[in-house]
Amino acid sequence: MSIRHQVRPIGAAALKELRTRDDAGRNCAPYTDDEGGAPLRCCLRPSAAGERIALVAYAPLRRWAAETGADPGAYDEQGPVFIHAEDCGGPADGGAYPFARPGVRRTARRYSARGHILGGRVLDLGDDPDGVVGQALDEAFDDPQVALVHVRAAEFGCFQFEVRRP
Repeated sequence: MSIRHQVRPIGAAALKELRTRDDAGRNCAPYTDDEGGAPLRCCLRPSAAGERIALVAYAPLRRWAAETGADPGAYDEQGPVFIHAEDCGGPADGGAYPFARPGVRRTARRYSARGHILGGRVLDLGDDPDGVVGQALDEAFDDPQVALVHVRAAEFGCFQFEVRRP
């Protein structure tokens, strides 16, 4: 199944900044990932053992608001994400929603053009992860007030990826 929505990794300009100082003001501290499997938000794939990565604080709604002039107010939040320590060239076209594995749970948070949360939905990805995520995004964008959706891990709340209105 191919995906129906444009999944957005963290943008190149933001990655350049995050590789110096993250959105919490901390210096980037790269390390070698000995085990692999960290969900990389720069290229939307799991890390491989031996890759140089960093865990940084990222504020996706704040960065989107800076681009669009929105004011998310209290909805602005930051959280941990993994990125490559150096430029990786971004995602390859994989034809599937990243980090959508059978049996995991995700949340789909909907935001207005003002940056305010419009609601959310917990997704049990079951045996058809791409179908479940795709249907949730279709439903979200059926509402004309929805400007973007953040997909997050249900367990820790970590940002997975962003989808903007088509």
